[in-house]
Amino acid sequence: MVKYSWLLFILLIACKSAQQNNAMQVLPFDQQGHRGCRGLMPENTIPAMLKAIELGVTTLETDAIITKDKQVILSHEPFFNHEITTKPNGEYVVEAEEKGLNMFQMNYAQIATYDVGMKMHNRFPQQQKIPAIKPTLANMIDAAENYCKTNKRAPIRYNIETKIQVETDHIYHPSPEEFVELLVGVIQSKKITERVTIQSFDIRSLQYLHKKYPSIKTAVLIEDFDKKSFTNQIEALGFTPTIYSPHYSLVNHELIEACH
Repeated sequence: MVKYSWLLFILLIACKSAQQNNAMQVLPFDQQGHRGCRGLMPENTIPAMLKAIELGVTTLETDAIITKDKQVILSHEPFFNHEITTKPNGEYVVEAEEKGLNMFQMNYAQIATYDVGMKMHNRFPQQQKIPAIKPTLANMIDAAENYCKTNKRAPIRYNIETKIQVETDHIYHPSPEEFVELLVGVIQSKKITERVTIQSFDIRSLQYLHKKYPSIKTAVLIEDFDKKSFTNQIEALGFTPTIYSPHYSLVNHELIEACH
């Protein structure tokens, strides 16, 4: 009986080992803080990023735009969004004027006189109201790196979107090539290249990035109205990105199988 028990034990171990070898590798879960932590703090500000790290995210997701004086700053729009902005004179920006407040036509010193943390946000009632400005990417990285070191946190990762589209070239932003060069310049100067992913809906910026800086991770973003097949989307991009990031409504069994 003992002999058979040992045989059963060996068979069970062998089966378990085979299952482990055949199992798909499970990667660590990447918890990203969208625009820092938009629901709790003013979006794309240093306080939002530090709060996200405090809450345990592993990646800070943010958006980058370019100013008139070639600074890379955090902002979801290239203009001052009326939902979040207070002008230097204390008046709120209204929707009718927001697109005229074009940060690509403003130096950073002027941009920093606008507050984006004090106006109540109707869609995020739990968002804490504090004075805040749109920071440069360099200053945000410094703040995040220092916070992690001071609080003995693991080095944070960054997922940065290039806010760029064909229709607004040279109106709200420079060319894709110049945009990428300015962005990569900041990333390299801060020595965080291996912890950065650059994402975009604009394939031109990703194509240039991949050609010039192939070691930097890329994520292609897919809009919900993009009905092209996965194969056609990757063919249009011209290379296999690190991450394929479609709108959730597009995700089904067929798409998952195609990705695998």
